[in-house]
Amino acid sequence: MSAHLYDEGHTIAGWTGFGIATVGSGLVGLGVCTASVVAVVGGLAVVAGGALVTWVLHLSGWGKPPGVRPHGQWGMRVRDTAARDGHSGCVSCRLAGRGRTRTTAVAPAAPAVGEGEPVLGADVRPSA
Repeated sequence: MSAHLYDEGHTIAGWTGFGIATVGSGLVGLGVCTASVVAVVGGLAVVAGGALVTWVLHLSGWGKPPGVRPHGQWGMRVRDTAARDGHSGCVSCRLAGRGRTRTTAVAPAAPAVGEGEPVLGADVRPSA
């Protein structure tokens, strides 16, 4: 079995997000070393932007779900054609509303209270 069958994160979306998050983390570290609140907040904003960019790229087909893929999907520059429908078990796709099956659940009816049975909480007194 080849190691390339299970290549989680080896996508354009993954590497782009990694690069942006690395720059943001470096900016946060610089802000901590220089005691600059502006640099720390700016670095955290860059990291958050990197997460957003990665999510958008994943939803547009440049990120693939983890797991075994066919040989034609091994390349990093191969766009995922199943991204529009959503990947099963993918948190990113679920956050975007993809990959869910829309079913309507019906709640079971409550059992009927028979005649002569006291209802919980009711004031039950013997008749005179």
